[in-house]
Amino acid sequence: MVEFDEVLRKRRMVRAFTAEPLDPGVTQRLLAAANRAPSAGFSQGYALLVLEGAEQLAPFWEMVRSGQDDGGGSPGPAADSLANAPLVVVPLSCKEIYLERYARPDKGWTDRDEAHWPVPYWDIDTGFTALLMLLAAVDEGLGALFFGIVPELFGRFRAHYGVPERYVPIGAVAVGHPDPAADLGGSSRVIKRRSLDDLVHRGHW
Repeated sequence: MVEFDEVLRKRRMVRAFTAEPLDPGVTQRLLAAANRAPSAGFSQGYALLVLEGAEQLAPFWEMVRSGQDDGGGSPGPAADSLANAPLVVVPLSCKEIYLERYARPDKGWTDRDEAHWPVPYWDIDTGFTALLMLLAAVDEGLGALFFGIVPELFGRFRAHYGVPERYVPIGAVAVGHPDPAADLGGSSRVIKRRSLDDLVHRGHW
């Protein structure tokens, strides 16, 4: 295990993996970490689709590649070195669970009107699950990448994996052993992280 400040310092998006399998228990620990995510009203309106092994992963990467071929704007996650990842977890958000939760007596929005939600907390909270997996992967000495799934693939994705219509994939997390020699890096190599002086506004903008 790694000290928390070191986990934060080491966390980066890894875009290339070796074919080395994960140690037993790693997947379960990553999922347990994801399940510690906060959620509005403790609604927990998210689910995690776990894909392991060639039978489950090959159709997923084929879908991702087809989205790239269609000009879907995906950040290039279908390279062979990324598809080596032995684990992909797809976090899915469910708006209806939040609307139902906030219609209960302790919240009282019985109209279930989405206007109560100018910010889609179902997506934000599901994003927290992804972030916790990214951090937990570093703690395990692994690498991980969060990347998007183009909306045009949602129907095909749901049909192949039996995902209910009301669940929306907010992206995917690939996890594995990093392969630095094959990793070309991403935008952080050409854009520097903003300084706190640029980012933070104390008391007034």
